[in-house]
Amino acid sequence: MSRKKETYTYGSLKERFALEWRIYALAYVFILIADNIGQIKIPVGKGMFILFPIFYAIILGVLSGPQVLKIVDNRHVKAASKLVVVGICPFIAKLGITAGANIDTILSSGPALLLHGFGNLLGPVLAVPVAVLLGMKREAVGACHSINREYHMALINNIYGPDSAEARGSLSIYIVGGMVGTIYFGLMASLIGMTGWFHPQALGLASGVGAGIMMASASASLCTIYPDWAETISTMASAGETMAGITGIYITMFLAIPLCDKLYTFLEPRLGKFAWNAKREQKEGENK
Repeated sequence: MSRKKETYTYGSLKERFALEWRIYALAYVFILIADNIGQIKIPVGKGMFILFPIFYAIILGVLSGPQVLKIVDNRHVKAASKLVVVGICPFIAKLGITAGANIDTILSSGPALLLHGFGNLLGPVLAVPVAVLLGMKREAVGACHSINREYHMALINNIYGPDSAEARGSLSIYIVGGMVGTIYFGLMASLIGMTGWFHPQALGLASGVGAGIMMASASASLCTIYPDWAETISTMASAGETMAGITGIYITMFLAIPLCDKLYTFLEPRLGKFAWNAKREQKEGENK
């Protein structure tokens, strides 16, 4: 007999709170702890990388899960996954307000700023083949189409559904990006900045990729390397971040997601047989 799928549809607010109150309480406690810790800046050569409060909150969430401290169980985990979209909604509203308020800036911007968001299309081209070779299935579409911040996740949830493999892939990269991405962006900006290959203005613009914490980490590292250009770097990073958010939602919707889907459809039959998990299963079969 097949197990009945949990839909988390409640008859009343009281019924919902009876199951989810622990999620809300833990979230509040984690926010207080993370906010009180604040940013931790660690110098690396001429640059630095920054640990943001979201990093500590995610770590606390992982530790409270059913695989570690068991403060919450699988029911709470599944219920919390439905609340992700609710948490994203304020960011989507802010994006729309920002877009309307900055329409004159968009129309008067130069080609570099207007075309800034198209650079993210290189991501799927590089990431999808690697994801397929690592054994990912449809999760690769959600994981590889972008850097997977709030509005990217909202698009994936809207197109494929919150319970889809694509949504799982997107959420995974969102979490990993929050934990590792800030460190990675800070280090990458430091390494590229120290080469002297690019103008500080270009580096500042490149820092705005549509993720506030990653932009802050990259631009802070660049400001340390180029103190005389600190104000310009911060300004260009903010402009790039704004444009990445405004144009990025359309680039993601009409170009990045369809491109990622097509790449996966084309590559999976050809590269899937060489995937890491396929080789492992084949080896286990031979041993038997």
